[in-house]
Amino acid sequence: MDLLQILRQGDALTQGVALLMLVMSVASWVVILWKLWFLRRAGADILSGVSAFWQAASMAEARARLADLEREPLVSCLLDATEPPAGGLAAGGDRAQQLTRSLRDTLHGMSDRLQFGQVLLATVGSTAPFVGLLGTVWGIYHALAGLTGVGQVTLDQVAGPVGEALVMTAAGLAVALPAVLAYNVFNRRVARLEATLEGFAFDLRDLLAGKS
Repeated sequence: MDLLQILRQGDALTQGVALLMLVMSVASWVVILWKLWFLRRAGADILSGVSAFWQAASMAEARARLADLEREPLVSCLLDATEPPAGGLAAGGDRAQQLTRSLRDTLHGMSDRLQFGQVLLATVGSTAPFVGLLGTVWGIYHALAGLTGVGQVTLDQVAGPVGEALVMTAAGLAVALPAVLAYNVFNRRVARLEATLEGFAFDLRDLLAGKS
């Protein structure tokens, strides 16, 4: 018996659980494929951008090099954050304090961008097995309820419906495992990129604060 036939025989809850797991699987794979592409671009741009900045003879030359190199303007955003504030309380304090505040806010925005999708992967990885288990328990309940009133129950009569219900647990695991593995891999990669950006921002602040 194939999976579609099992779903046709199930009730609304069984079909709802299957639909939910399908949505979770599609959403997690979209995020996985997008993050593979994005983090690869971002990682290459950060490494080449930081290297190009320190090889430049001036800030103007550094900006020009970054404009040609970066596809994801992460390093350029940090340079933009070093512009003096126009006024208000943001202009208070010495130059080092202004740089620290501006660079910190920019790094927070970059961190949100790099970590986009991580919450979804963690949610799918942690909840999909339980969603599948819910479908299994409900399926077993209906399988056993369907045997009520049968005079003599054989092993074949029980094993078939119960085995079909266990497919939901397997489906939950199949949805969860890629999400968990991708979350761990991406989390490590994002942490490295954030550390590189934070180190560059720290050096940039010292460089510009020393000139003021």
